[in-house]
Amino acid sequence: MNKKILAAVMTSAMVLSMGAAAHAEDGTHIYVLTASEDHGWTGSVATFAKEKAEEVNAEGTYTAEVITAASASDQITQIEDILAGDTSNIAIVMMPLDDTVQSAIQQIVDAEVPYVAFDRIIDAVAPTAVSNVKGDNSGIGAGSAAYFVSLGMKPGDAVYVYEGDTSSVTTLRDNGFVDYLTGAAEFDGAAIADDLKWSEEDLASITYSGAMNWSRSDTKTSFESLMGDASNAEIKWFYAEDDELAMGILEALNGGGIDDSVKEAFLGNAPAMTGCGGLDEYYEVLRGNSYADLAEKFSGLCSVTYSPAMIQTAIQDMVDFLNGETVEQDHVIACENVTSENVDNYPSF
Repeated sequence: MNKKILAAVMTSAMVLSMGAAAHAEDGTHIYVLTASEDHGWTGSVATFAKEKAEEVNAEGTYTAEVITAASASDQITQIEDILAGDTSNIAIVMMPLDDTVQSAIQQIVDAEVPYVAFDRIIDAVAPTAVSNVKGDNSGIGAGSAAYFVSLGMKPGDAVYVYEGDTSSVTTLRDNGFVDYLTGAAEFDGAAIADDLKWSEEDLASITYSGAMNWSRSDTKTSFESLMGDASNAEIKWFYAEDDELAMGILEALNGGGIDDSVKEAFLGNAPAMTGCGGLDEYYEVLRGNSYADLAEKFSGLCSVTYSPAMIQTAIQDMVDFLNGETVEQDHVIACENVTSENVDNYPSF
């Protein structure tokens, strides 16, 4: 890389990692662009990305560095600065922070730089990617529904869904749940039994919370409000579309915001709950190391996989592409259900 160009990039607002200076002259340098490594799921993406970048650098064929951004505008600037340099021997793996990054992705395409998109797939430019790596959001809903059915949920049972936000992610997670129940989707290669399929009339017993903004505290407040009506203690099935939301329910049940008699009635009904994502706090509950007295009163607790570690698959897809191997362009990573029985087999964050 030209030293003057590198210096300009290094002194720009986004400040590239020093790793860029070290990439081998005869080996492609892979830029990995993610959200800031602060907290939660998106922050953990950067942590797993750095782990994989170290592995790539240790192998020595290619070099890799992780560059984080606090906002979509920062990420766009990062892309523009990268493309202002020598683009003849680089590749990009990126988690677009929002859809406004589309124009910058088009610049990557115009510069003929290969790229892999991760998690947030922008449909308009998806066909230009080497690979679009994403978790199966519909599968999260299907996995949750399949788990409840395995515990005895019947058509028309009251179900409460704690939704993440108003995006397509939530829509997919909602639809996957319904599609499994009606027989339109499978989970883990199997469909619901014909005698357990839900009709349109049955689906009316599903209640949706509205956007919880992926917030534990918002969910805790919402659940406390829900249990303010004692009749809702009869609801047995709770599908939380993220482990943070599931933790909000557990914190509400462990706190003092719900009348003791209502709490006793709710837990006496042996409720079941699913989350998703791989949050270590929730996995600790599944491991029996946290909220143990409360958890044992549930008939089942589950988390469907949607791990930030999937970024490592995205980076590997780029490495495989650079090695001349065939890479699946629409790379959907299948979901699996994590329970107390198999939780030790899955990474958490």
